[in-house]
Amino acid sequence: MNAPVSMPHVMPTYGRLPIALSHGEGAYVWDTEGRRYLDGLSGIAVNTLGHKHPKLVAALQDQVTKMIHSCNYYQVPLQEELARLLVERSGLTNAFFCNSGLEANEAALKIARKFGHDKGIHRAEVIVCERAFHGRSIATLSATGNTKIHAGFEPLVEGFVRVPFNDIAALEAAVASHPNVTAIFMETIQGEGGITPARVDYLQAARRICDDKGILLMLDEVQCGMGRTGKWFAHQWAGIQPDVMPLAKGLGSGVPIGAVVCGPKAANVLQAGNHGTTFGGNPLAMRAGVTTIEAMEEEQLLAQADHVGKHLMAALRRDLGSEKGLKEIRGQGLMIGIELDRPCGVILTRAMEAGLLLSVTADTVVRLLPPLIFTTEQADDLVAILAPIVHQFLSESVA
Repeated sequence: MNAPVSMPHVMPTYGRLPIALSHGEGAYVWDTEGRRYLDGLSGIAVNTLGHKHPKLVAALQDQVTKMIHSCNYYQVPLQEELARLLVERSGLTNAFFCNSGLEANEAALKIARKFGHDKGIHRAEVIVCERAFHGRSIATLSATGNTKIHAGFEPLVEGFVRVPFNDIAALEAAVASHPNVTAIFMETIQGEGGITPARVDYLQAARRICDDKGILLMLDEVQCGMGRTGKWFAHQWAGIQPDVMPLAKGLGSGVPIGAVVCGPKAANVLQAGNHGTTFGGNPLAMRAGVTTIEAMEEEQLLAQADHVGKHLMAALRRDLGSEKGLKEIRGQGLMIGIELDRPCGVILTRAMEAGLLLSVTADTVVRLLPPLIFTTEQADDLVAILAPIVHQFLSESVA
């Protein structure tokens, strides 16, 4: 195994694995020692088109020769182009561009508060879910349902009402007992919380409640959006539309980008001077977003994510389904979680040593987020590497 990567001048904010990646192609990456890995993580759902995608590389090279940054004092035509593509695919009406999922979620929370202020509610509250993850800024970590994320950063921002995830009765009770609620804010699939999808009936109930009460439904699709589940956006499996939808990660295939896409109820809440960002919507990021969507459609990657995801899920259940210590294999498309009955962080290192990149989240869930170009053959390779590792781990550890 490679020696640990020394980074003495970088703040120690990450628990890094002892490899450094040098380059990639398709669904594979190589480290600085020349070893190849199957990428089952895609930079945590970021590298939608895999690595070194020819259409993306050519587009970014072309854009760099023209303009990388233009501040928002001026019109940025590529913003309008990407906004149009997102609006057409979501059925919503307007988009705001920023630089990350955290920033997209911050903007969503500002929309929720401004929406309340405009209605005369001056201490607006937002309903959020247990085990949620919305970011690490002071506001978004306050919305996050994880005490480990909160620790050391108190006092938290007020104005959040927390409810159990996938509990319709609790959602209805929270709205009924909090007259200042202006929005329900949740992930369509909880990512950091363990790859837990919102049930179809739960999403439909949330939409109905928001319509009945005149409040906003805000669905965080930072990790599960942009085709990862086999539809453009994960909520589309439930046949609903949100009022506010934060996006990021896979939207730019590796170029930092965030977006908030809104429907009519929320699209005009923020006016000039209410919100902004220096780098948000810069031409390079916008070109990456436009090219990502174009390539996804040309290569029919939504259908591929659905097909390969089902194949991968079936193979995992075939090879791991009888394991004592396996609790559940769940997810949608190429967003899959394998929940075990004990902490399994060591699987992260063992998979890396075997030539597979993945992650472990919520302590007990092996998380798979391969690029949307993943093939059934690569899915089979992933299972061939991972299944023996999980089997060995469960056989040697005691619950």
